[in-house]
Amino acid sequence: MRIMNIKKISIIRSLFLFLTLILQLQLAACGGGTTDTTTNSFPVVVISDVHFDPFYDPSLFPALVDADVSEWENIFKTSTITTPSTWGSDSNYPLLALALASIRQNKGGSPLIIFTGDILVHHFSQTFYSLYGSQDVPAMQAFADKTVAFFMNQLKLSAPDIPIMFTLGNNDSYADYVVDSNFLSNTAEIFYTKCLNGTVDHQAFLDTFLAGGYYRAELPGKNLMVISLNTILLMETGSAAATEQLAWFDAKLAHARATGKKVWLLMHVPPGADIYSTARLIDSNGHLAGAQMMWNPDYQASFLQILSKYPGIITFTLAGHTHMDEYRIMSSHDVLDITPGISPRSGNNPAFKVFTVSRYTGKPTDYKSINYDLSVTPEQFNNYYAFWSLYLMQGLLDDSLTQLYPALVTNNEKQTHYRSSYYSGYNLLNPITNTNWPVYWCGIGNMGEPEFVDCVNSY
Repeated sequence: MRIMNIKKISIIRSLFLFLTLILQLQLAACGGGTTDTTTNSFPVVVISDVHFDPFYDPSLFPALVDADVSEWENIFKTSTITTPSTWGSDSNYPLLALALASIRQNKGGSPLIIFTGDILVHHFSQTFYSLYGSQDVPAMQAFADKTVAFFMNQLKLSAPDIPIMFTLGNNDSYADYVVDSNFLSNTAEIFYTKCLNGTVDHQAFLDTFLAGGYYRAELPGKNLMVISLNTILLMETGSAAATEQLAWFDAKLAHARATGKKVWLLMHVPPGADIYSTARLIDSNGHLAGAQMMWNPDYQASFLQILSKYPGIITFTLAGHTHMDEYRIMSSHDVLDITPGISPRSGNNPAFKVFTVSRYTGKPTDYKSINYDLSVTPEQFNNYYAFWSLYLMQGLLDDSLTQLYPALVTNNEKQTHYRSSYYSGYNLLNPITNTNWPVYWCGIGNMGEPEFVDCVNSY
């Protein structure tokens, strides 16, 4: 009798394992991957600052102007330039192709892709006019629209079944650092159809996107609201659109709190100091008389005051713009993670991040950085580091980053890690030195100019 019971148990166990395997295969076939309910977390791919350069091979320019955007990929493949961009230049097609291949390889069960802005190459219009031979504004705008469409088409091929949550960068316009209503109206349908996968009502998207390039979306089944701000507006002075956006932001956070939703906040230009520019203002003693700040101080103060009204509502905040692997502590309950750029123009290695997010809290617990070391071969993106294993810190990522801030002064090993990873593994064009290090460190935890300058001068 005992032998027969053992056989029955063995048969039942085998049947259970078989059914479990069938269920897993079904979930995988439906795109469930690591985001199904058998796991406590899911991955989220975040990329930023691609700055795709369609002018990298000038010999292709006439064909690109004449061709439909659907033909662009084949045109780029005819180029004799097959080496990816290097430090000091924006992303050519070979670099873009490498980045997209790595995104496909690393997205796993990510339920969405997040892109924190800057599709277009720096000085887009000036380069176009130079190659075109005249300042034909409609022709330039049409070429910019095709460049946006090409990039979004390529990114969508890397993630065909999931939404792409995006925010506009300072170069995502017909002129740098300008929120151009013509650009918004000409590209609105591209962004809506290629990115959002029905996560926001079409008219609701148009109402805010056309007003200033911002919107909100909600991921089905995740009780999650994604708010995308256009922080280029917050760099201006006396902007009615900036004031309207902040009022809208306040109202959306109030709605999220009332309905019990978590919020992920996306932006391009972060608040706080422009560290790149300010590091060049220090004297021989490493001191500052003033600092270059990212936002208009009044708008930054209003933004931070809004955050203080809704502690715990925002569970994940992301930005780009600096091209660097850094972060900022905006308040005691809001930490901003800045994703490094794909473009190596600022002396960084191309890189992006894959975050691990808790299914239950909607908060990140870890991330891995994936970079392309331009100094080595073969030409490919590889795992660079994982946060918790590099810094030996676990738990919620925002808590760990807050704890890391003082440790970057007291722990030489952690400071060395941070300084070396800031440029995603390359630190020769604009090196972090012992003299300018206080600028980089104080920029993490001091959002206002007076406290930032005091921090640097008293370091």
